[in-house]
Amino acid sequence: MTKTDIVILAAGKGTRMRSHLPKVLHKLAGKPLLSHVLDAADAIADANKIVVTGHGAETVRGSYSDGSFSMVEQTEQLGTAHAVQCALGQLRKQAKVVILYGDVPLITPLTIAKMLAAVDEKHIALLTIKLPDPSGYGRIIRDPDDQIEAIVEQKDATAEQLQVNEVNTGVMALTTELLASWIPKIGNNNAQGEYYLTDLIALARQAGYSVAGVQPISASEVEGINSRQQLAALERAYQLQLAEQLMASGTSLADPRRFDQRGTLSAGTDNFIDVNCLFEGSVTIGSGVSIGPNCHIIDSQIGDGVEINANTVIEHSTIGDRAILGPFARIRPGTQLGSNTKVGNFVETKKAIVGNGSKINHLSYVGDAELGENVNVGAGTITCNYDGVNKHKTEIGDNSFIGSNSTLIAPLSIGKEGFVAAGSTINSEVPLGNLAVGRGKQRNIAGWKRPTKNK
Repeated sequence: MTKTDIVILAAGKGTRMRSHLPKVLHKLAGKPLLSHVLDAADAIADANKIVVTGHGAETVRGSYSDGSFSMVEQTEQLGTAHAVQCALGQLRKQAKVVILYGDVPLITPLTIAKMLAAVDEKHIALLTIKLPDPSGYGRIIRDPDDQIEAIVEQKDATAEQLQVNEVNTGVMALTTELLASWIPKIGNNNAQGEYYLTDLIALARQAGYSVAGVQPISASEVEGINSRQQLAALERAYQLQLAEQLMASGTSLADPRRFDQRGTLSAGTDNFIDVNCLFEGSVTIGSGVSIGPNCHIIDSQIGDGVEINANTVIEHSTIGDRAILGPFARIRPGTQLGSNTKVGNFVETKKAIVGNGSKINHLSYVGDAELGENVNVGAGTITCNYDGVNKHKTEIGDNSFIGSNSTLIAPLSIGKEGFVAAGSTINSEVPLGNLAVGRGKQRNIAGWKRPTKNK
C-alpha cells in the first residue's frame, strides 16, 4: 500500500480570532497557516491532498489557484467526522489516509511519515502528546495493558478522566477502506451535538484493530490556533526554532528572541546579526557578514564579508563581497552592488548597477544607472531618471568623480575618468577625461540689505 492521501480540515470559522478573514489564512512567519500544512504535505512523495473548506470557502479557494490540491466544501459545520466525510469521494482506494488540520501549522513531514509507517492491516495511528496542562484537549484513555482504547473530549470527561495528561492532537492515519467503513457509524450523542472524528478510535478497538500511538518531535508541532494570542505565542516559539537552526549552522545572533524570518534564509558561517532584523522571501547570506540592528532584507543575495549597518533596507538586490552599506541606506529592487562598494547613510538606489570599488557615500539617489569601477559619487547627488512618462538611464564610466550636490539628468553618459564639478546640473554627454561644470554664474551684490519685519 504505497498511495497516500492527506486530508486537511480547514472549515472552521475561528470565532475567537474576531476577523473577517478565514482562520487558516491568518499568517505565521509571513505565510498563511494553511500553507504551512500544505508545505509539510508536499514533502510526502506522491501524496494526494484534499482541503476541506467551510467558513470563507471562496476566499480560501481564491488564495490558492495552482491546482496542486483539490478542495471540497463542508457547507454545514457539523464536526470533524462530518468534515472528513465530505472528503471521502476524493480519496483513492487502497490508500493510507492522514488527517491534518489547517490551523495546526507546524506539523513536520517527519511526523507525518511516522504516522504513515505505523499504519498497516492491523493498526491505525494516532498522534498523542503529554502536556503539563491538558485543559481543552480530549484525553487519551488506555486499557490495563496500556493500549489506546478511546478518546474522551473534555466536555464529556469524568473527573477521573480529566486527570489524564496524555491528549489527542486530532491527527490520525488509517486506510481509505476503514475510514469509509467507520465514518457512517459515528453519532452525535455528545455535549456539542457534533460528529467527532475521535470516535473512530473506539470503533477501531471494537473492530479488533490496534491503535498505534505516535509522538511528535516537539509540542509546537501540535499547537492549534484559536485566537490572536495563541497565534502570537506560536509565532515567537517558531521564530526561536528558526533562530536556533541558524545559530547551529554558524551564525551568531545578538538576541535569538529578537529575530524574524518570513521565508527561507540560507547563511554561511561566522556571521553576526544584531537585534530586530527581519528577513523576508528568499535571502542568501555569505560568510563573515555583519548585520546591524533594525535591518530589513527581502529576496536578496548578500556576499561574503559584507557590512550592513543599522536601519538598512535591502530589497530584491544583489550585494557583492565586502560591500559596506548604511546606516539608513535603502537598496531598492534591481540594485547590483559589486565587491568593495560602499552605499552610505541616507542613500537610495534603484535598478542601479554599481561597479567594484565604487562609492555613494551619503544623501544621494541613484536610480536607473550603471556605474563603472572606482566611481565616487558625492553627497546630495541625484540621477533624474524620470521625465514624467518614461525612465531613462545614466551611465558613469570607470574612475569618474561626481561632485557633491550634482544633478544628472538622464539619458546621460559620463565617460571614463570624467569629473563633474560640485553643484552642477548636467544634461549632456561628458567625454572621456573631461571636467563638466554646469553652474549658474555667481553674482555678488554690494550694499544689499537684509529684509526686516514689518512693525
